Amino acid sequence: MMSGKLIVQNARIADPASGRDAPGALLVENGRIEAISDNPAEPAPGVATIIDAKGMLLAPGLVDMRVFIGEPGYEYRETLKSAGNAAAAGGVTTFVGMPDTDPVLDDHALVEFIARRAKTESNVNVLPAAALTKGLKGGELTEFGLLKESGAVCLTDGKKSIQSSAVLRAAFTYAASFGMPVVHHIVDYGLRGQGVMNEGLFATTLGLKGIPREAETVPLARDLQLAALTGVQYHAAQISTGASAALVATARNDVAHISAGASINNLALNELDIGSYRSFFKLSPPLRAEDDRLALAAALKNGTLDTIHSGHDPQDSEGKRQPFADAKNGAIGLETLLAAALRLVHDGSVPLLTVLKAMTSRPAEILGLECGRIEKRAPADFILVDLDYPWTYEESAIRSRSKNTPFEGARFTGKVMKTFVAGQQVFSHD
Repeated sequence: MMSGKLIVQNARIADPASGRDAPGALLVENGRIEAISDNPAEPAPGVATIIDAKGMLLAPGLVDMRVFIGEPGYEYRETLKSAGNAAAAGGVTTFVGMPDTDPVLDDHALVEFIARRAKTESNVNVLPAAALTKGLKGGELTEFGLLKESGAVCLTDGKKSIQSSAVLRAAFTYAASFGMPVVHHIVDYGLRGQGVMNEGLFATTLGLKGIPREAETVPLARDLQLAALTGVQYHAAQISTGASAALVATARNDVAHISAGASINNLALNELDIGSYRSFFKLSPPLRAEDDRLALAAALKNGTLDTIHSGHDPQDSEGKRQPFADAKNGAIGLETLLAAALRLVHDGSVPLLTVLKAMTSRPAEILGLECGRIEKRAPADFILVDLDYPWTYEESAIRSRSKNTPFEGARFTGKVMKTFVAGQQVFSHD
């Protein structure tokens, strides 16, 4: 926490929570926002550090709801420290760490350990998610109350999907009694079968087994009905099809306590990016057709899609440099989350504040966090972004321990120039 004052002048302040998008200045003291001025050249009161934003965008730090860290157990893929460095470079000031570790975060002592270790190892806020079922096996439920007391912000089985409707109903009922959000990855294993990419003509052309859209929509329809039945705060971890967005929109007409997220990969890429069996594009859910990508963008614009996350999932080279069908799922994404999302803004698909809301105030609202907004007394977690800065994402610049990015060599417009957590600068693009 910084004890002095910080003034950011001549900024374009964008706060999706309030709808503000106007020139102004920001005063920070003791790690919190003390004042927001409409005067871009607001004079500094007393002793203060002054930053001239030179018209750059000042926005809340991003809140990423789906990050796979690797620590404990898979530190060779990613650590809390390396994930924090990657997050800061991408403008992510808070992220939720998934419980898919070794051991699994299904015990309150492990959740407490990660929460404590993150405070010393990471330069951004790391919030642990706890497992819904022991060992992520989809059977016996964990101790939700103890996990909440230990610092878990939500319950999820991470990459795993609970197949039993009875178990899921019990989990939803139990979670609702503790006021804990449930974030569920939706896939029907039977319908997915041995599929490795989106089912369709392109999969047939490549000679690869496809994953039908129904492998997502069938369990999603079940989840939405169980959420209505139990009253749980339900978040569909990541949807990838237009049909899924339609299901969420219909359900929301009657049930207010449901929400849905999507990976930036499914909003910025489609199945054709797989090209000639490029395994860095093997993901779960898979990249879908362009029509599905456009439907997700439309769902984001109209408010059906609540959140955008990176789905940051580091994999080592041995797991990815395999024939496409044998390669592991997953891609890193913390460093490119905002830049890739800005593609939707630059091409006119979605307004800037709508895109920012899905990565700031809305995920914070779902998780009950005070961050994700630019307002008085809020945590001084914010970013400065040059919306017109052209750059190329090169492997040599990747801060993550793993290099499995689908955006290697991608050209972007818009880059995070500075990142602040509790008023402290944790990243600067030099």
